[in-house]
Amino acid sequence: MSTEAIRSTLYLEPGLHQALRLKAATAHRSMSEIVNDAVRASLREDEEDLAAFSGRAKEKTMSYEQFLAKLKADGAL
Repeated sequence: MSTEAIRSTLYLEPGLHQALRLKAATAHRSMSEIVNDAVRASLREDEEDLAAFSGRAKEKTMSYEQFLAKLKADGAL
C-alpha cells in the first residue's frame, strides 16, 4: 500500500470542523490523521458487517409478524 497522500477537499459542518480542530490540537495530531483513522474504522466496521451478512445468508428469513409471535411464545412480550 502506498503511503503517498492525496489531497482532497472535504466540506464539514462548522461544529464538526471546530471539534476536529480542537481534538487535533489536544491530541497533538493532524486533522488529516484523525480523519484517516475515522475512515479506516468505518470501513473496517462495514467489512465486519458484510462478513456477518454473508455468514447468515443461508438462514431462513422470518417476517415481522412471525418474529413477534416467536417473542410472545418465548415470553419476551
